[in-house]
Amino acid sequence: MCMVDLLEVATEPTRRRLLQLLAHGEQTVTELSGEFAVSRSAISQHLLLLEGAGLVAARKEGRNRHYRLDQAGMGRLRRLFDAFWTSELDQLVADAHALRPRPPQGES
Repeated sequence: MCMVDLLEVATEPTRRRLLQLLAHGEQTVTELSGEFAVSRSAISQHLLLLEGAGLVAARKEGRNRHYRLDQAGMGRLRRLFDAFWTSELDQLVADAHALRPRPPQGES
């Protein structure tokens, strides 16, 4: 089974914008596609990737699929971002300390 890279899925510009739009509530592909210069089919493909990553959920009503954010998936993404920035900031601090000039021998 292939592991999904949530950061990669969520940070692609079109998918990031879809997540932002869905933060306002459930919407259909038709409603969402009106916000983009690409085809409805392309938006559907992006939504399928988001759904596969567990970031959005869908329900079918008649011929329409209604998409909404998946709170559990968004929680995983949030924890991943938090861990990423914590480790990146820790590394930045360590690098800064390593670059700090040391006083000459015999001085404090």
